[in-house]
Order: sequence, then C-alpha cells, then structure tokens
Amino acid sequence: MKSDSFSIDLVYLWVDGNDPKWLKKRSLLFKEIGRNISTNFNGRYANNDELKFSLRSVERYAPWIRKIFIVTDDQTPEWLDINNPKIKIIDHKEILPDESLPCFNASVIEHFLHKIPNLSEYFLFSNDDTFFNKTVIPTNFFTNDGFPIIRLNRKPFRRLRWFFREKILRKPHKLYSKAVFNAAELVNHKFGIFYNGLPHHNIDSYLKSDCARVAEQIFKNEIDSMKINHIRSVNDTHRAIYSYVALAENRGHLRYVSSKESLHVHIQKDRHYEKLIKFNPTFFCMNDTEYANDNDRIKLKIWLNDRFSEKSEFEK
Repeated sequence: MKSDSFSIDLVYLWVDGNDPKWLKKRSLLFKEIGRNISTNFNGRYANNDELKFSLRSVERYAPWIRKIFIVTDDQTPEWLDINNPKIKIIDHKEILPDESLPCFNASVIEHFLHKIPNLSEYFLFSNDDTFFNKTVIPTNFFTNDGFPIIRLNRKPFRRLRWFFREKILRKPHKLYSKAVFNAAELVNHKFGIFYNGLPHHNIDSYLKSDCARVAEQIFKNEIDSMKINHIRSVNDTHRAIYSYVALAENRGHLRYVSSKESLHVHIQKDRHYEKLIKFNPTFFCMNDTEYANDNDRIKLKIWLNDRFSEKSEFEK
C-alpha cells in the first residue's frame, strides 16, 4: 500500500482557558484535592486563538487531511463552523473513563485518542499551538510500508543528564520532563532499549491500532494507574511511549529533526521569532509558558494574524 493512498486524520487538543464555566470547574477540582492552582500555570490553558490559525495552516498546506477531530472539555470555539463536514468536536466524556473526569491533564487525555469514534487508522496529533509552515504530503508522515515517521530531538546524553540533575544536583524535574522520562523507562524495562530522543513538540504521526495495543495491552497497568491524575502528576506517562514502542518493534522510522524542519518557539523570546525567519521550518510551535505575559500574547496574535491572514473554510 502506498502512503499517499492512506486516509489520514488530524486530532487536536483544545481548551478555552478564559471560559468562566471551565475555570470554575478547575477551581473546584483544585480545592477538592488541596492543590494550589498556580502549580498549573495559566499559560498552559490560555486561549490565544492559536487553533484558528493552525487550521488556516492546515487548509493552506495540508488540504488532503480527511477529518479533523477537536478534543475539548464541553467547549466549542465560537468562531468554528461546526457544520463543516471535515470538523468534529469530541468531548472528553466521549473517550475518557468516568474516573478521569474532569481532566486537566493532557498526558491522560492523549492515552484515549484511539477511542475517538471513526478515527482513521492513520492519524496526526497536534496541539493547538502547532502549525504547518510549508506544503506537506502524506509521505512526510507515513512511509510506503504504512509505518509512521517518528520525529525526535536528538539528546544523546539525556539519561546521564537526568541522573546527574536528580542524584548529584538534587534539582527536581518538571512534571512534563518526568512524564517523558517515565515513558522511556517503561519501554527500556520492557524492550531493553532506552530512547534518549525527546519529542519534538510538534505534529506527530500514529497508527490507531498500535496506540490501542500499547494502552490496552502492553502497558495497560501503567496507563490505568494514571487515569485518576486529573492534573499533571509524577507518575504520568507521556504519549512518547507510543513512538518509543513503535521504534522498539520496528514499526516506525526514526528521524531526528533540525531547526530547519521543526522549531519550538517560546512566545516571550524575540530571538525565537528571528529564528523562525532564519530557518523557515516545515513545522513550528508557538509555546505559551509561565514566563510569558499578556503583552507577549498580544504580540503572538498579531504575528499569527499576519502569517495566516486568510480566513479558512473552518470558520463561520
């Protein structure tokens, strides 16, 4: 089977962190579990309309996408044309078990994407802050043998650095880093291979059946144990586990990325905007962080509106 004959879907996670109903739900959960809400910084949930511009990039550079699924928590972007046949809103309740709800933890949600009704066997995953920057074709994501191209950032001494920070410097790791490390450790324990490469924080490709097999068979117990992690927790396992297993089973093709292919931009850093111009990558991510402020977010909206100025078919 040729990869250009695949039906390929695109899945987004999206949240409107400015929604009063959603904010109340999150506040009640944090109060119930006795956690300070500042531990999950607001930048992670801020709605800067990135999804609108990401969809514009899809229409411009990947019009062959069959269906676009937007996974949300009882929300719908007010500008989105839900009557467009290519768009489908998926509520958390449709794919997550009851014990996971409400969920403010992307690492948990991502383990249930394979349960999206009518999702194609071949699918791409994207957060709302990732974008196509050039024309892409199916063979940029799946090779002719039907297996995904797995893009990672090369980090040859990651395991050594991890233990040096933890055991020698005694500095705590961020929960995101911990989740990725947990994924690599589980695969190492099962297959005897530790993958040092890190997720490139951009658009990734997966096989639905392989995701289901990893989540429901190979690492069922480990993933079941994190279902109740309504917010990021130390025993989270990142979705990188699906890529690492694919590589361990020779069901994926490893590709280390450079800045010319995939660029991760922190929106508060002007020099990162300059790198976008310099490298002109195929994919880029505009990452809102705990270090960004409202002025940075205004700058981001202006930049995105200039980069993707034409309204897409997905908008009202």
